[in-house]
Amino acid sequence: MVRTLLLVWLINALALLALPYVVPSVHVDSFATALVAALLLGLVNSLIRPLLVLLTLPVTIVTLGLFVFVINALCFWFVASFVKGFAVGGFWAAFFGAIVYALISWVVSHLVFGPPRVVRRDL
Repeated sequence: MVRTLLLVWLINALALLALPYVVPSVHVDSFATALVAALLLGLVNSLIRPLLVLLTLPVTIVTLGLFVFVINALCFWFVASFVKGFAVGGFWAAFFGAIVYALISWVVSHLVFGPPRVVRRDL
């Protein structure tokens, strides 16, 4: 389990390093910066993001779930404001950066871990 967690952290850091090639307004200085930013993104996404989703649930329902993209962008931008060497050039850069970051991370995780296994128990 710890090995899987470390591997996911490494995949997310590598996704952050690849991000400036796709979204030029995002800047990552080094691999160490990417590791710190990936760790903080994981913490923010697991601790703060659920609270934000809950607080903005009426807006999310009215927008048919699209407001979650705004929450993701704000969390991405928030982390960039704390990590030295990780810069985002504004809201739209954070918006597209968060989407591309999630896609890169998902694709690489899928390649490394394979499709999710479904355990079926018949009674």
